[in-house]
Amino acid sequence: MIIIGEKINGTRKNVARAIEERDEAFIKDLALKQVEAGAHYLDINAGTHPNQEPEDMVWLINTVQGVTEVTLCLDSANPQALATGIKAVNKTPMINSLSGEKDRIEAVLPLAREHKTELVVLAMDDNGIPKTGEDRLDIIRDVIDMTRQNDLPDENLFIDPLITALATDTESGNMALETMRRIKEEFPKVHLTAGLSNISYGLPERSIVNQAFVVLAIASGLDSVIINPEDRDLRGILCATELVLGKDDYCLNFIKAYRSGEIGVLQETKK
Repeated sequence: MIIIGEKINGTRKNVARAIEERDEAFIKDLALKQVEAGAHYLDINAGTHPNQEPEDMVWLINTVQGVTEVTLCLDSANPQALATGIKAVNKTPMINSLSGEKDRIEAVLPLAREHKTELVVLAMDDNGIPKTGEDRLDIIRDVIDMTRQNDLPDENLFIDPLITALATDTESGNMALETMRRIKEEFPKVHLTAGLSNISYGLPERSIVNQAFVVLAIASGLDSVIINPEDRDLRGILCATELVLGKDDYCLNFIKAYRSGEIGVLQETKK
C-alpha cells in the first residue's frame, strides 16, 4: 500500500499558523513523524492566497527537504504554485492534481509531461463531481486519453474516484467501490488512490467507518491512500487487509511493519 501523508496542509489551522509564522520546527516535526510512521510520499499543500501560495509552497518544500528525502506530492489548484514548486524539489515529485477541468488540463498536464511526474487524477470536470459512477468513468476515460497522448504512462497515474460522505448519501460507499473496480478492469496499470477520511465526514466514530471502508476498497483495487500515517489502527488494518488478500508475499510487509513498531500495540503499553 502506497501511503501519502496528508498532514502538511494549510487548511489545518496549526499548519496555516506555522506557514504564516515560518515555523520551520513545526513543519519539520510533522514531516518526520509521518515518514517514521510509514509515509512513502508527503503531500505539500500551502492552501494560502493565490498570490502568496507559490512563495509559501517553496518555503514548505525547502523546509521538508531539510529533514527528509521522501518524495513530495505537490498539492494545489493553483498552477502557478505547482510550476514554482516543481523547480524547488530535489527529485521528481507527484502532482496533485489533474482533472477534466479545462483550466487544469491546460496548465497541469503540460507540467506533468515536461517533468514526467506521477499524477493524481480526479474524477471531476467543469460541472463538478458527477453523481454517478458512469459519469465519473467517462471523465477518467477522457483524461487518460489525454495523458496517453502526452506520453504519460498509465503507471504514473493515481486515479481518485472522489469519495463522498456517507452522511449525505448512504450509497456513496457502494458507488465509490464499484467505480474503483471498473477503473481497474478498464485500466489495469493505473493506481487507485483516495482521501479516505471523506467517507466518514459528519459521522461519530469516524475511525471505525474509515477502517471498514478501506478493507472493501483494497479488495476493489485501492493501492494508495491519502491519510494520517500516524493512525496506528488504520495502518494496521491496511497491512492486515493486504496480507489476507494475498498482496503481501511471504507476509513480509506485515512482519516488517510490526517489528518496526508501525502497527500493533506500542511496546511501552504492553503488559
